[in-house]
Amino acid sequence: MKLSEAVSVKILSICEEQNISVNKLASICCLTQSTVQNLIAGKSKNPKMLTIIRICEGLKIPLQNFFEDDVFKSIERED
Repeated sequence: MKLSEAVSVKILSICEEQNISVNKLASICCLTQSTVQNLIAGKSKNPKMLTIIRICEGLKIPLQNFFEDDVFKSIERED
């Protein structure tokens, strides 16, 4: 799995767990809807760490918890 796909899977999983929409996630995390939509659609091939940090801060989850997921265990490089 590529990093962009893993980030998308994790974001959608978090939204489902917390019962929030993608648009609500963007609002909570002070991100534009297009930024979050691009992450979920896989259009952002190299997601910025700052964006992921904002998502974690907005949802009050430690950054470490974001990456402690099986989807990140076998990441393929995207260069």
